[in-house]
Formats: sequence, C-alpha cells, structure tokens
Amino acid sequence: MGFFGKIIRRLKFQRWSSFKADVYPMKTSPFDGHRLVNTRVSNTCSLVSMEYLNIQDNVFIGHFNFIEASNGITIEEGCQITNYISIITHSSHISIRLYGKQYAGLDMKGYVKGSVFIGKYTFVGPHSVIMPGTKIGKGSIVSAYSMVKGDFPEFSIIAGNPAKVVGNTRNIDGPFLQANPELRTFYEEWAK
Repeated sequence: MGFFGKIIRRLKFQRWSSFKADVYPMKTSPFDGHRLVNTRVSNTCSLVSMEYLNIQDNVFIGHFNFIEASNGITIEEGCQITNYISIITHSSHISIRLYGKQYAGLDMKGYVKGSVFIGKYTFVGPHSVIMPGTKIGKGSIVSAYSMVKGDFPEFSIIAGNPAKVVGNTRNIDGPFLQANPELRTFYEEWAK
C-alpha cells in the first residue's frame, strides 16, 4: 500500500472510530450531565438547538445526519438513526414561494414548525427526511429514501415519498421470535 493509501485508510479508521459511546452527555437535555448507556453519536452529525433534543439510552446516530431540534425532538430508547438523514422541526418549503423576494424567515405564513417524536426501537433507513410535526410509534421501520410527515402507529413499516404505512414489523418479528423463543422475554420487555 502506497503513502496515500495509508493516509486514506487511517482517515477512514479515524472517522468510523470516532463515535461517542457511553459518554454522550444527553438525557433530558444535552447539558444536564447525565451519561447515556450505549448511546453513540457520530462526530460527523450536525446537531442544532441541542437544548431541545431528548435522546435516551441505547441510541445509535450514524454518520452525516442533520438533526435540527428547535421545536423539540425526542428519540426514545434503542432507536437507530442510520446515515444521511435529516430530522427537522421547522421548514420554509411553502413560505419561500408565497413571499418570493419578501421572504424574511421565521413565523411567516406557510412556515411549518412542529416537534418530532421517534418511538422506542425504531430503525430509520439512510437518506430519509423526517419533517416537522411527525410522530413515529415504537418498533417501526422507516425505509431508506422516505419523506416522513404525520402520525404513524406503533410497529409500522413506513416507506415512500410521501411516506405511507406499507406493513407491520410484528409480521417480520413473529417468525424470528417463534424460531428463537429465548428472545421473546427481551422483545416483550419493551414491546408490551
């Protein structure tokens, strides 16, 4: 391996090994001093308005995510937010067209804002966008490249642009639990 190959390999290792594990100082807010058990957040994430971000234990937030929490975001225990995801609590996607050159920012007509809630043990696939005012029930899967807005029930499989419920994760989990009955206690502990 040549000189540049060694540098690239070292940079890749540093990037992937730079998760903040078991020490990320977030609970109710990022500044209250609690340590989160097994929570890992990549150093390549952009976290905006962290004082309104509630992350719980056992959460994984991968590389190159944009999380803007000015109107409140809750990511419950055990969630996996993969890579290249935007979770936003405000958007000017309507108001910029209404005002044109007169657009001036916050709180104009058509300006959308709202909190985001992601329930326990939900998996969010790469390149997805979670829009303001979204609630995703526990145990859900958001398929890659989905544009998610609205309320989604527990155990939903969510896919599309705009995203819709296309299935139920319990249909996926059932055969695994039947084949591995020793896992049922772990599953029922959070899924009940």
